[in-house]
Amino acid sequence: MLKRSKFETTQSQIMHRSEDLISAASNRYRITVQVANRAKRRRYEDFENNEDVIMKPVLRAIIEMSDELTQPEIIGEL
Repeated sequence: MLKRSKFETTQSQIMHRSEDLISAASNRYRITVQVANRAKRRRYEDFENNEDVIMKPVLRAIIEMSDELTQPEIIGEL
């Protein structure tokens, strides 16, 4: 009997979240660039803080942005 690893579950969640981001965006290119910029910024922040990162910056950016999309209360009012 084969067991599913945690990565497979996480991978399917990432795919679902990225599809949600793309479907909610008016421009697919713009949302892709936003994810890339956030991942780049997080990578430099992690590097400066000397943190050992378990999750890759792009995956973290997708999760954060999809959470902001589905749960706008975590952003707060500006």
